[in-house]
Amino acid sequence: MLCTQGPVRSPVELSLEPEFRRGHGSVYDALAHGRISGGRLRRLLVGLSAPARAGEPLMFAIDTTPHPRPDAEYADERTMVQVRGKGGDRWLPGWPYSLLVGIQWGSSSWVDPVEARRLRPGEEHTDVTIDQITGLLEDLTATGKLKPGDPPPLVLLDAGNYATDLTHALAGHDVQLLVRLRTTRVFYLDPAPRRTGQMGAPPRHGPEFSCSDPAKRHAPDFERTVESTLYGTVTVRSWNGLHQKLGSIGRWAAWPRDKQLPIVRGTVLQVVVDHLPDGRKPPKDLWLWHAGPVPADPDLLWKAYLRRFDQEHFHRFAKVYLGLAGAHLSSAAATDRWVTLTMAAYAQLRLARHLVDDLRRPWHPRPDPGKPLSPYKVRLGFRRLRARLANPADSPQLTRPGPGRPKGSKNRPKSKQPPYRKSEQTARNHTE
Repeated sequence: MLCTQGPVRSPVELSLEPEFRRGHGSVYDALAHGRISGGRLRRLLVGLSAPARAGEPLMFAIDTTPHPRPDAEYADERTMVQVRGKGGDRWLPGWPYSLLVGIQWGSSSWVDPVEARRLRPGEEHTDVTIDQITGLLEDLTATGKLKPGDPPPLVLLDAGNYATDLTHALAGHDVQLLVRLRTTRVFYLDPAPRRTGQMGAPPRHGPEFSCSDPAKRHAPDFERTVESTLYGTVTVRSWNGLHQKLGSIGRWAAWPRDKQLPIVRGTVLQVVVDHLPDGRKPPKDLWLWHAGPVPADPDLLWKAYLRRFDQEHFHRFAKVYLGLAGAHLSSAAATDRWVTLTMAAYAQLRLARHLVDDLRRPWHPRPDPGKPLSPYKVRLGFRRLRARLANPADSPQLTRPGPGRPKGSKNRPKSKQPPYRKSEQTARNHTE
């Protein structure tokens, strides 16, 4: 993957590279019958991740990327994935993957790949995210990346996640959540204290707080305006102690009927900028939800969330150049192994970013002094570095070709695998 001069278009084309010393059939045999310990690899990658800056938390991001397979009628365990394009979003059969990466400060877009997990049919995205975060905390402690007294790690999530659900499920864990909110979200303050002698059940929700209606917002608990070279004037506001009004839908449908739904509090942040880095006026303000065992630091949080877009660059690079979505296999398990190998290859590329020569093309600009090379340029020089590395694989042994397919054998027909679709009630619950 890293020595190929150009994009990886399919697994079998890698057998044409000089570094590959096996038969081309072994590529698909390894993907179909190989074994990868996902837990051990995740812990190894967590241990290789870069440390945090002094006094600041470790930052991680989780986002879902689609692997569409609309024409693979015989592929197993397909679900419906959302594919974005110029003509609008489309829902196609395929495999969605939840990618967990480490985020760093600085001027480069490098990330620390940690884990890629496929969402199986009927599996809820929120459950997978919770499992990834709890596993990450265990690995951080086991590898010594998270020590007693360190700030809780900060996990950045996009608007497709349910902030209240994640906050309630991860209560008691040493982790901070920073989730982007849709501008249509509505929150509530705590109700005013009951008057003496007031009859009836006490109210659970106070005044309404609307992200889309300025008339339904009270004075912020924090407000600061700063100047940014990329965004112009930036105004950050935060409101503490807000909560949503929950209903018996989605994850809360199984809540015991004899118990009241919980009140899940957090901090809501609003980020208003003059312009985007390309000069365009932003169509909407940025709204964020923060929850965790430490108070919100608005100055840090809005800057931290901007680093989440480094993961978008990682998705694009891994798909275009490393072939993250280039394995058109009929087995979901084999595709999982290919995606995992892609994550491991990117980790090797990140470790080599200070060891390779700058073999930029004549039309590429000269990098700034002290700035690390981009993933694309590191991959250009990786082949020279690979020649100086040891080869962990044994030398190939000459063998006679196999007997081939027995005469008279016939193909066994395979049955088509229709993609899994959520029921109408389930889909409605998750859109409310």
